[in-house]
Amino acid sequence: MNKLEGLIAAPHTPFDANGDVNLPVIDQIATLLIKQGVRGVYVCGTTGEGVNCSVEERKAVAERWVAASKGQLSITLHTGALSIADTLELTRHAETLDIFATSVIAPCFFKPGSVDDLVDYCAKIAAAAPSKAFYYYHSGMSGVMHDMEQFLEKADKVIPNLAGIKFNHVDLYEFQRCVRVCEGKFDIPFGVDEFLPGGLAVGAIGAVGSTYNYAAPLYLDIIDAFNRGDQETVSTLMNKVIALIRVLVQYGGVAAGKAAMALHGIDVGDPRQPIRALTAEQKEDVVAKMQAAGFMEHMNRCV
Repeated sequence: MNKLEGLIAAPHTPFDANGDVNLPVIDQIATLLIKQGVRGVYVCGTTGEGVNCSVEERKAVAERWVAASKGQLSITLHTGALSIADTLELTRHAETLDIFATSVIAPCFFKPGSVDDLVDYCAKIAAAAPSKAFYYYHSGMSGVMHDMEQFLEKADKVIPNLAGIKFNHVDLYEFQRCVRVCEGKFDIPFGVDEFLPGGLAVGAIGAVGSTYNYAAPLYLDIIDAFNRGDQETVSTLMNKVIALIRVLVQYGGVAAGKAAMALHGIDVGDPRQPIRALTAEQKEDVVAKMQAAGFMEHMNRCV
């Protein structure tokens, strides 16, 4: 089974002025990501506001990404929803598409109460797209924080297409344990952009993140410096990462990230409620501070 190597962007779902999904903009995002050297996309996850979209909208978004990628991006579709009925419908639809994998986060209202419950839930979902790889999406935002090493050990026995875990957590000890389960058979892409050097240091070969939408070349330069053993350059470049992450912390990751796409001339609209949209002045501040972070100069490495 293939693995998610290199940078995997978690793209924004674009909305128009009326708050409807703006499918043509997906083509623009795909073109940018390919140009920046991104290897794949994780569609309709947290950054993509998947849980704030309807089932029909998510199907349309998935289909558009397949068309827009033109075979140049590995596509993982997040099909998780509060209702298992919706999740299964989205996963069955994903099975019909030319994609690499499906993925689910645990439901965040009625939650799986144990590792066994989580394994049973994921087994049912993964079976709905048996020809696709399956990744569990481990994130503190779900409120489900079961031990992922135990999850992999148990899931390995009942989920034939289990590929690994999208690991969106800062616990690098747990990450290392997951990397070693079953003699290292599982793929554990790292999902905390601002911790990327730490993830690389403990064995990450792929990374999924929201800032890779507009700043991927910066992170590719960090990976190159890390691979050369040039820690001084890694540290220097991380100054830029810290500066851009400060903006996301200040204004909210989804809202600020959407505003940042204006750096590349792409209008992805505002986030959906209950996420608060930024004012015009706030969006200008996001763009100004992102430009001041200095990462746009790395765009000259684009393919």
